[in-house]
Amino acid sequence: MTLARSAAGPALPIAVAVLVLAGCASAPKETRFYREDGPPDHVPPGLLATPDAVPREEPLNPYANRPYAALGRTYVPDTSNAPFHQRGMASWYGRQFQGNRTASGELYDMFAMTAAHPTLPIPSYARVTSTRDGRSVIVRINDRGPFLHDRIIDLSYAAAARLGLAGAGSGEVQIERILPGQIAQTAPPPVTVTAAPAAPQVEAPTAVAFAVPSPGSGSTHSMVLPNQPAPDPVARTTNGDPPPQPATAATHWSVQLGAFKIAMNAEALRDRLALLLNSPDASGLPAELRSPRIERQAGLSRVLIGDAAQRATALGWSRLLERYLSRPTTLFAH
Repeated sequence: MTLARSAAGPALPIAVAVLVLAGCASAPKETRFYREDGPPDHVPPGLLATPDAVPREEPLNPYANRPYAALGRTYVPDTSNAPFHQRGMASWYGRQFQGNRTASGELYDMFAMTAAHPTLPIPSYARVTSTRDGRSVIVRINDRGPFLHDRIIDLSYAAAARLGLAGAGSGEVQIERILPGQIAQTAPPPVTVTAAPAAPQVEAPTAVAFAVPSPGSGSTHSMVLPNQPAPDPVARTTNGDPPPQPATAATHWSVQLGAFKIAMNAEALRDRLALLLNSPDASGLPAELRSPRIERQAGLSRVLIGDAAQRATALGWSRLLERYLSRPTTLFAH
């Protein structure tokens, strides 16, 4: 998502665009943002020729359209068929959330024409138009976010590139929902390719990147959850941190889902994950894995879940969460 997280993320997604989730309103802040998310290592050829999402009538997701809370605010999704227009700042979320679950339960694909919105129905379709030059795209809303007061929508990387926002990280847009009654009359405009998109020059992100193969069609539906056993997460590092402490130094173990220098990014990820972990699809998970929390240590805000006295218990939790969230984890000793 959030992002973005660019932005965010989870939503959850768990959108819940994590970012990305904490995009920034001005150029000086963009560098801070990119430390925790960023563009792909390699921009696919023809990204600017990615076609618009094709609107179609779909049943609403019963869980993703319930009222929810994020970053201390309550949101009530609008499931009516009333016209919707909104103007404000858009951001995008990138590789930090690639392959993670969105609020819809689908996997985030940064090369598909999708977006995260706090209240538009999931799924629904919207036309997003840049107020700077009039460029326009149609996206499918399948995630929640962004959750910052100065952002109204988190675009996928492909949608941001089409609108010319990928390099800047954000830009003002106009959003218009495409209502079910308008779908038959909606024909995506032809895409004019002017130049290959240049990936922004950014610092190496500190958040873990989780890349999954992107289908040629750009559809999230053809992506699958990993079904291979995850390697021991203690052997990995996350966000450039050193590996967790050895077992002999730990009295408790938790599963770490992310670590951030910007506290609001951690809060947004926590809230996105809380949405996913309390959805009906997550009913098979242990109760201990329903409440992500934040612990701050050594300048980092860590998103953690669970508290086990035995490392083996936390290791089992980590593998359950990786399969459900499609998000890599580590074990955190404390």
